[in-house]
Amino acid sequence: MIGNDITHAALLLKAGEVVAIPTETVYGLAANAFNGNAVASIYRIKNRPQFNPLIIHTNSTEKLTEWGLQLPQPMQELLKHFSPGPLTYLIPSTPHIPEIVTAGTQAVAVRIPNHPITLQLLSTLDFPLAAPSANPSGYISPTTAVHVQTQLGHAIPYILDGGTCEVGIESTIISFLDNKPEILRYGGISKEKIEQIIGPINDKAIHLSTIIPAEKPLAPGMLTKHYAPLKPIFVGNIAQLLHDKDKKRVAVISFQSVYDNIPIENQFCLSVSGNLNEAAQNLFAAMRKAETLDIDCILAEIFPEKDIGRAINDRLMRASAKE
Repeated sequence: MIGNDITHAALLLKAGEVVAIPTETVYGLAANAFNGNAVASIYRIKNRPQFNPLIIHTNSTEKLTEWGLQLPQPMQELLKHFSPGPLTYLIPSTPHIPEIVTAGTQAVAVRIPNHPITLQLLSTLDFPLAAPSANPSGYISPTTAVHVQTQLGHAIPYILDGGTCEVGIESTIISFLDNKPEILRYGGISKEKIEQIIGPINDKAIHLSTIIPAEKPLAPGMLTKHYAPLKPIFVGNIAQLLHDKDKKRVAVISFQSVYDNIPIENQFCLSVSGNLNEAAQNLFAAMRKAETLDIDCILAEIFPEKDIGRAINDRLMRASAKE
């Protein structure tokens, strides 16, 4: 059931149920992070590998310290600037966090999401919410409540409706496990913005030329294949990709361009004005629409490799990766 009853959602979560919640990035499949059985239900519903860790969500830094988590100084600086917001911090875990959340590692990913409904929900809870994206594992992330209902509505008792997600792709993940912070996943906060606050950081996120296998990842979103639509997707120069394909049997996801001889209804231009943030917001919805067309495959441009464009490319490259 879809609704906007925060009290009902809170009661379900306190009872150990799994509830879909909105965030500014994508919808999450949430459960009490301190309740191992509830967290196990997330893995079961998503068919998610249990070696793939989860992010825990709360509404304040004070709660993080109350739960025994140590917040490094650079992390505290980023929290002041970007949280609530689409930035996740990987830090040493504590005994308060069940190993099922961290996939048996000694690290936990934490985030304060920037969505008014979910912040209000979190303020009523004395536990954090483990909340990966509310979709079957490996599939396109949901950015509306209807997306969640379509794919998981039969498996959960409630979907808290918060409208369309403002950012549209997952959070950036930055690790503080080593002496120098490093990005593990591109997302809603760019590397450039982070470095303006804490200086140069290492970068372990993928680049266009390669995907680094991470079969026992430290953080979510690092598996080789992820975010994949039901139709095959190829990423690169559209003109080259079209060389051996029937133009009437493809869909195209582009930044600003419209291509000749391809049916206009098969084209998804993510931002006519050239705004990367708008393109990111529209990405997953475009992939969902494209996969429903009577086509053979989806072709996607490479986006500008800067700011949130890196995160868009990350999602497209993982969506196109072979098993």
